[in-house]
Amino acid sequence: MRTDDGVSNLGSISLPLDTVGLLEGLATTRAIRHYRDEPVPVEALRAMLFAATRAPSGSNRQPFRFVVLTDGPAARAAKALIGDAARSFWRAKRDADGYETGSGEVDDSPKARMAQTMQVFVDNFHRVPALILPCLVRYRDPTPTEGASIYPACQNLLLAARALGYGGVFTGWHFGVERQLRDLIGIPDGTFMAGTITIGKPAGHHGPVRRRPMAELVHGERWGEAPDWAIDPPGTQFTAAGPRRGNPSATGDVK
Repeated sequence: MRTDDGVSNLGSISLPLDTVGLLEGLATTRAIRHYRDEPVPVEALRAMLFAATRAPSGSNRQPFRFVVLTDGPAARAAKALIGDAARSFWRAKRDADGYETGSGEVDDSPKARMAQTMQVFVDNFHRVPALILPCLVRYRDPTPTEGASIYPACQNLLLAARALGYGGVFTGWHFGVERQLRDLIGIPDGTFMAGTITIGKPAGHHGPVRRRPMAELVHGERWGEAPDWAIDPPGTQFTAAGPRRGNPSATGDVK
């Protein structure tokens, strides 16, 4: 039974079925930045956040919290704030990383396509169907490992979105307007704001993610020596991004 505000009697309804196997989802969950102009139903949000809250955490303390913003006054204000910060950050990164020079001047180059994708994303940030702010309630002083109790939950959320035909992307653009967001939504100062996640129906599609070959990323009994079984399956697609094998910065050497 559906109530007037669009919320189902969810307590008696099972989670929706998905048609994406776990391993397939892991290998095909791309960063989705362009969305159809349609809301994310509460049934789908409920399933995604249920998956997120099943994530592991240190001592099972479950310090993760999620602020879910769709179309209310606070949601519109938060999207506008983060959108402004996103455009500022992207403008600086585009200039600093030379996105409009070299191969960036070739319209169909990977560099140019990424620049175009990012520009559309930040210009339309205020229109994202759902904005989720993952947070961590600290119960001790900050530690280098505290992210282990929030970031797995974020990945669970994105994988659940993939399983249900949605997509999203994790960013840190809230950092530029964190104080304003805390005041707007009432997030306590002792709570770590871990990032921003946008969710919606992809305007494009998911597909195989591109990474460097396993043999460059997996080590055996000695650093830099891949085990014999570190072989990518047929059809794997690769990228040239990231540290090259043999790069001193990839080995931890400081020079």
